[in-house]
Amino acid sequence: MKKMKLIGLFIALMMSGGQAMAAGKVTNKDILAKVKAYDSYTREVRRHLHYYPEVGGQEVETVKYLKDRLAEIGDFEIHDVPGSTGFYATLDTHRPGKTIGLRTDIDGLPVTESSLNGEGKEKPFVSKNKGVTQGCGHDGHMAILLTTIRILYDYRDRLTGRYVFLFEEGEETNTGIRPMIAAIKDIKFDAIYGNHLASNVPTGQIYIKEGSIMSGMAMLSWQVFGRGGHASRPDMAVNPIYASTAILNSVAIAWNQQRDITKLVTLGITQFQGGETWNVIPDSVYIGGTLRFFDWDSGVRSLELIKKVATDVAKAHNCTVRFGEKMTAQVPPVVNDAHLAAAAHTAIEALYPGRVTSDEGYNWYASETFALYNQLAPTLFTLIGVENKALGTTAGHHTAAFDIDEDALQYGIGTMLRFAIGL
Repeated sequence: MKKMKLIGLFIALMMSGGQAMAAGKVTNKDILAKVKAYDSYTREVRRHLHYYPEVGGQEVETVKYLKDRLAEIGDFEIHDVPGSTGFYATLDTHRPGKTIGLRTDIDGLPVTESSLNGEGKEKPFVSKNKGVTQGCGHDGHMAILLTTIRILYDYRDRLTGRYVFLFEEGEETNTGIRPMIAAIKDIKFDAIYGNHLASNVPTGQIYIKEGSIMSGMAMLSWQVFGRGGHASRPDMAVNPIYASTAILNSVAIAWNQQRDITKLVTLGITQFQGGETWNVIPDSVYIGGTLRFFDWDSGVRSLELIKKVATDVAKAHNCTVRFGEKMTAQVPPVVNDAHLAAAAHTAIEALYPGRVTSDEGYNWYASETFALYNQLAPTLFTLIGVENKALGTTAGHHTAAFDIDEDALQYGIGTMLRFAIGL
């Protein structure tokens, strides 16, 4: 009951613009003017970070760049996150008010970027770090947060409370979230906000809804062990390839027969590795992939079903199974607080009329470590559309052709500012 009262008080403050009552309310007109004034800065930051991406756990130059930019803006308390390349920075107005977390991820992907985008057009900006790309939009996320920080700093004499800016390492590899949570767990957050550029949402559209907006994820990782031998005498070996094929076929059948099909869980097998040459039966086969789900319990039950089927079918083929340490439900779905989502929908619609959507067709099957921040406070996560067919920014995330429409960044900044200053 106490928690509900606190959340209710927080929503009331947000709806009344409570964060902005220090020395004159920051209006939507103020926000739009500042976002426009810093447009070239936002694009400059995004392009630099796109040119020089680094993979999770190795974002050394990225962090240096981000900290240098913060130093240019003003005086912040900066705290490195132990066991991580990530860090967080705070802006304290030294006036009573809410504590708001604003988060970005900072890592790239180990993918060689194509010079052509989703429509086969030349990209204006391509990674200069060979074999690494910002193929998920994290360069845009960092640019959005830095510009937001710059504007909040400009308005610091008109704000109350404290802001905590979270720069999370290794979102793609799930390596930075738990050290970050451990580092900030004693901060009494009132709410935490994050966003994601989305290639399945048109530029100019902002997806806000209560409940699940991105899926949870379980990793699949197991080996099937048989007994290797000469291909000319399969009767003297125990072939794990047949057993592994039977396991996958049986899982596909069990998927519809032993699971609640009203609870959507996607099964993505991405690895099937066994054998090194044409005339030798291997000792083992490796199978890998993921499950994605919007309901945590359904994801866990589906994972256990796979384990049971794999064990039983392997035994029928005189094989054994060893499950990998990471074969667990690792990331829950991203679930928006209902009160924050409702307040945000109203406030952002006022800021950007006609640009807010709650169409569940935009629910995203990708997973996000942002889901874990709701251990600390009510959270809100929005999707900012970057799909523009005329520009060619239509390729899916995690592909070599992925690109963004930079015109979308303004909506990410405006939405983050409106949340931070007061819904």
